[in-house]
Order: sequence, then structure tokens, then C-alpha cells
Amino acid sequence: MSDVAIRVQNLSKQYHIGGTQAGYKTLRESLVEGIQAPFRRARKLLRGQATGAAELDETIWALKDVSFEVNEGEVVGIIGRNGAGKSTLLKVLSRITEPTRGRAEVYGRVGSLLEVGTGFHQELTGRENIYLNGAILGMKKAEIERKFDEIVAFAEIEKFIDTPVKHYSSGMYVRLAFAVAAHLEPEILLVDEVLAVGDVAFQKKCLGKMGDVAKSGRTVLLVSHNMGAIDALCETTVFLEQGKVVDIGQTPVVIQQYLSSLYDIADYSLQNRVDRGGSGRAKINYIYLATSDGLPLQQVLSGQEVMIVIGYESQIPLNHPTFKLTVYNNVGQPLTQFDSSLTNALFIQLPLRGYVGCQLGKLPLSARRYRLHASLDNGVELLDHWTGAYSFTVGPGNYYGTGRNVVGLKDVCLVDQTWQLLENAPEVHWSV
Repeated sequence: MSDVAIRVQNLSKQYHIGGTQAGYKTLRESLVEGIQAPFRRARKLLRGQATGAAELDETIWALKDVSFEVNEGEVVGIIGRNGAGKSTLLKVLSRITEPTRGRAEVYGRVGSLLEVGTGFHQELTGRENIYLNGAILGMKKAEIERKFDEIVAFAEIEKFIDTPVKHYSSGMYVRLAFAVAAHLEPEILLVDEVLAVGDVAFQKKCLGKMGDVAKSGRTVLLVSHNMGAIDALCETTVFLEQGKVVDIGQTPVVIQQYLSSLYDIADYSLQNRVDRGGSGRAKINYIYLATSDGLPLQQVLSGQEVMIVIGYESQIPLNHPTFKLTVYNNVGQPLTQFDSSLTNALFIQLPLRGYVGCQLGKLPLSARRYRLHASLDNGVELLDHWTGAYSFTVGPGNYYGTGRNVVGLKDVCLVDQTWQLLENAPEVHWSV
């Protein structure tokens, strides 16, 4: 018997931009579509004659000739920028969507945690959805009952377990979805960005549970932008770029290759890139470092007064927007974040197009190269998100005003500090 859990061979998935994807239809919809089809064809023919050209369908390949194998008990990471095809790959493996060509063979019952609430029935309660998901996995009622209390405790929704999930907050939804996927013990677990949602405590809890799942011998495919989680959990990682496999191999090597590509792409204008996330109804188009007067800087030093300038445009009124900039080092670890909602500069409403600036009194970074991830939301939806939106290099500078440049420190944020001799400090006796 083969020990292969997942075999993907020349897998490709094509989407029609702006078109409708194939799906399940009611009898009424099928009859109406059949009646309308001749008229649609006639209209297309007339339009083609009027313009002198046949109407062309615009398509995009979300996956193109992807091939790899995952053995039983392996934990494999899937990494890549937005639009690389990671989520599409998991949807094909979960049988949510069919490939355009190629094969995907999955040996074992599959549990998926993809988009929030996938597999949940809105009208059913949390309790009923737990049993429903277990039944879909082929589990017996007794098996589900043994895990039920553990699932509810992990999700922290005891008071709402008999409430229809359509009334759940997004946080409750996410907690229950992860608890169900991780605790019902599918032989293969497909997880898409679970560590990007919820609060910090929940993310830490998820990471611990994912570690337990990995040690239990189950097969896991984990999609994440959190390189720390990928490095900690996965021995092998697949790097996707524009629907194609760039590399498959040992996780540290593949992660470094991916991060190097982020530095390269960050040097291109955001307007020329297609790897953005979010709804796109508002967009970040420019990011650059500048003086306090907004003049672009070619070089920055530790401790220098710097403004980060963001150029944006929006299709909708920008009410209560939040801009976030997260600084990452060259191994994908977040170092600090600049968040407009945490300061006194709360934006009530912004013009549809313009620039905002984040003024830093002193650049708190030691000398090395960094990346910025950027996002824009309005409290209702994520409007725009860039992974590796901008890269910059910091040179050694006189951060502390002592005439001594800060050198030899890596991956640290600098903090203003004052040292002094305390002459009247009370004497404290520590007891063991």
C-alpha cells in the first residue's frame, strides 16, 4: 500500500474573469438558461459582426501545471504572495472546485479550514454543525460525542452552542471552525491562513494545536503568510508564484527564497503589481520614505526623523479608514507595526484620493534591510493588503545622540533610554 497521502499531477485551474463559474443550479434555473441560450448566442454574433471581431473571453490561470506529492504524516507548508494560487490549490484538494486539467489524488478523509465558515450551515446551531461536519467526514456519532466537549471548550462558545451560527460574531465563527477542523481527527487536514485571524491569544492557541496535530501523525497542508509558523511546523514547503511551483524543498531554504523574491518585487511600483489582497474598492498605490516636509529620501539612518508616505485612491467614501504598516526583517519576522487607529490622528473621512503620512520622531530600526507589509481597512472590510509592499535599507546612525553609531545589532527595534545612578533608592531584600 502506498504511503502517499496527496498526489498532484500537472494540476491547472482556469477562471473566466467577470464570468460565472460552473456550479449547482435548480431545475428552474436550468430551464430558463436553456430557453435564453439561443438568444444570447444571437446577441454575441450580432455584437461580433458590429465590431468586426469575435467576442473574446478574458481568462486567468490560477494554477498552471502544478505537481507534487505529500506522504502520510507529513506537514507541508504552502507559501507565496497574494494571488499565487495557494487558496485555489486547497479548494481543488477539498473538492470545492474542479481542476481545468490535471489530477489531484487524495487518500484519506479530508478536513478543511478554508474561508471562515466553509462547511457550516447558517441556520443550524453550533452543536448541530459539529455533528454535521463529523458526519461529512464519515465519523460515527459516538466518535463525535467523545470529542464534543473538547471542541466546545477550545472554541470558548459554551453559552452559544445552541444558537444558530448565523448569529455568531466573526471571532466565534473562526474559533468554532478551527476547533471542529482540528479536533474531529481527519486523516488529512487542509488549513488556509487560520493564524491570520482572531486575537493574539487565539492565534497562539491555534499554533499550539497545530503542533499537536503535526505530532499525531496526520497529514497537514498549511497555507500561511506567517513564516514563523511555517518554519516551526513544516519540514517541507512549496513555493507558488503566479500559479506555478517555483520550488519545493526544505522549509528554511524555500522560505529564504520566497523572502528574497519579496525584496525584489517590493522595488516595483504597486500600480504594476497584481498580488494584492482585499476587496480592491480602495487601493494603496505608493509608499516611500520622506523628510518631515514630505520630500523623498534616498537613504535613511537609525534615529533619523522620517515620514512614511502612503498614496491611495478609493471608489467608495473613506469613512474611519485605518492604515497599517508592519515592518519585517529578512527572515520574515515582524518587528513593529505602525497603526493609524492607535494614535490621536483618527481619520473620520478622507478624500477619495490623496496621501497620508506616518511621522516617526526617530526611526527605531538598527542598520539592515527591511520590508513593509501594508493594509487599508474601514472597520467593515479589508480594502487592500500588500505583502512586501515596500523595501528599504537603514544605515547606521547616531540614534542616542551620543556621537556613537548603533552598529552590530540585528533584528531589533531601538528604544529611547536614559541611565542614571540612583542614590536614594530603597534597599529591597528578596526572599526565596
